[in-house]
Amino acid sequence: MKNLNITSLLCAFLMGSLPLLQANNSTDSLTLPPKASQFVVNTDQIVAPIQPTMYGVFFEDINFGADGGLYAELVKNRSFEFAEPMMGWEQPASDRFSMNDKSGFAVPVKYADPGANKNYLNVKVNAATGYRLVNYGFKGMGFKEGLRYDFSVIAKQQSGATTLHVELLDENGKVLATTSVALSGKDWKEYTASLKPSARAMKGKLNIRFEGKGVVDLDMVSLFPSDTWKGRPKGMRADLVQLLADMKPGFLRFPGGCIVEGRTLAQRYQWKKTVGDINDRELLINRWNNEFAHRPAPDYFQTFGLGFFEYFQMAEDIGATPLPILSCGMACQFNTAELVPMDELEPYVQDALDLIEFANGPVTSPWGKLRSDMGHPAPFNMKMIGVGNEQWGPEYIVRYKEFEKAIKAKYPEMVIVSGSGPFPDGEMFEYGWEELKSMNAEIVDEHYYRSPQWFLENANRYDSYDRKGPKIFAGEYAAQSVAIASPDNKNNWDCALAEAAYMTGLERNADVVWLTSYAPLFAHAEGWQWTPDLIWFNNLEAYGTPNYYVQKLFAVNAGTQLLKLTEDGKPVIGQSGLYATATLDEKTKEIVFKIVNASAFEQSFSISLAGKKTAATKGKLTVLANNDLNAMNSFDSPKNIFPTEKEVNFTGKALSLSVVPKSVNVLRVAYK
Repeated sequence: MKNLNITSLLCAFLMGSLPLLQANNSTDSLTLPPKASQFVVNTDQIVAPIQPTMYGVFFEDINFGADGGLYAELVKNRSFEFAEPMMGWEQPASDRFSMNDKSGFAVPVKYADPGANKNYLNVKVNAATGYRLVNYGFKGMGFKEGLRYDFSVIAKQQSGATTLHVELLDENGKVLATTSVALSGKDWKEYTASLKPSARAMKGKLNIRFEGKGVVDLDMVSLFPSDTWKGRPKGMRADLVQLLADMKPGFLRFPGGCIVEGRTLAQRYQWKKTVGDINDRELLINRWNNEFAHRPAPDYFQTFGLGFFEYFQMAEDIGATPLPILSCGMACQFNTAELVPMDELEPYVQDALDLIEFANGPVTSPWGKLRSDMGHPAPFNMKMIGVGNEQWGPEYIVRYKEFEKAIKAKYPEMVIVSGSGPFPDGEMFEYGWEELKSMNAEIVDEHYYRSPQWFLENANRYDSYDRKGPKIFAGEYAAQSVAIASPDNKNNWDCALAEAAYMTGLERNADVVWLTSYAPLFAHAEGWQWTPDLIWFNNLEAYGTPNYYVQKLFAVNAGTQLLKLTEDGKPVIGQSGLYATATLDEKTKEIVFKIVNASAFEQSFSISLAGKKTAATKGKLTVLANNDLNAMNSFDSPKNIFPTEKEVNFTGKALSLSVVPKSVNVLRVAYK
């Protein structure tokens, strides 16, 4: 994800990379229905294998995608480590700052130098009853009726005797569940309890009432739903992971995105601080917290409860190849552009080598042992690693070379992903490609956020790429309905349809394009900074956008081998508003056709099969369509744009079919 402040927006405009207005769909300029198309597919002519990684997902902690999203922790600032230690907490009292408060008061205490979990909360309870602490979570807490919620706290009783009455409240303060925890002893100890709400709440809160005079210390105050992904304690939201699993992604790229770089090198993502005991993971301010004036989020931090171990584990769960991206010693070039001196680069390179050991090393190795101690003795079978996010210029190339040399020397089989910068064209893009190609780089990551019209017009982008050069990772792309970084961008059908047309070009060039992923992935309905996004969620619900269903249709219908599909000897790239590809699926013994009709007319076509394979007389047609290019999905209508399936019958040697206007169609036909 690229950071676009005022300076970068101006740069993007000057470079011609920022679409200020959404262009009209050129296919709508057709005034008469086009004639029936005649497609030809040679079932014996294999163009290229479809890589298992062809369609994947890219995760970045933006839009409250991790804390407050995928990571199911409901308590904000659970260990009082935010820049303002009481952020997220409230002491409802007449004068909470008074040392003579009748009920009590709490003061954050710093007991360690900078590092992990350096603060705790010291609470003095002056009255037998009356004092309480409230946590409002991430835009509230979502509670499901009858579901078990697991509370935990690390505490010690300095003096007196105190009981914590833990309550789950709804939006109006009504108690939905309550339990009690009696504290004892002057040593730190973890206390646990469970609660089941009597009703549903979208914006609930955690209320802790103190009974009994005394002085207590609190740390790591936590609340998790029990229905996490695979039932793992303190794990991830199952509904969000399930949406990813349903896509059957070939890879999972993590943890970003610009958070890899950080505004400064000190604020870069450091994977070693995200593994081990969650109590010992060092919090970091999220680089998106105040990046956009239109969506400030000063309470946006990374607790790393969702860290590199959890990313690897999730990739394994959903059958995706892990693709971690690491800092190359360059802070975000749209912010400080801070560089680590070349003679100080070694620790950054060592981080990459140690990560490979953490993922793949034997349990007898130091980092392999840590992986095993965390519950995964078997290797994660990591095959790829990314160096840098979307850096550019000579400073990136010289640093990339150092990483490549060290990684290949120790792990020659490891595939390294490089980058061509934040834009799909221009001087910095051309320079990066020239250098990386001369180095025989393996995979180059390209990013593009452009108008729907750009996507329609560039479905042939990779047709002319050098077949002997580096392979392509279309690592971040999304059609922008208004402009890059505009808060008014929408996940509408216009954008999704244009992306589908473009994706046929990605698939048609499967000999060059090996990985692709939409970005960003997640967005909280009230906590977002960037639009558009693939999946939207609130505290209890989630839905896939039309863009999500386009991605899913292509991913689950990728096939295993690319076939050559033509009309009049040419690939189908927008003729009469049609875009099409064909693949073989050797696993299911089917031919898979993807036909995008971006025009305003119903279109008929026939597909003649040349070669030894012949098609069955029946097939399954999946259609994603809407006549309104501004149509979207929402929490109220999550399936407004949703795939439908039907059986189709054929007669004769050709497969004849009609497709509705503004539609994405997948036809699967068995072959003999």
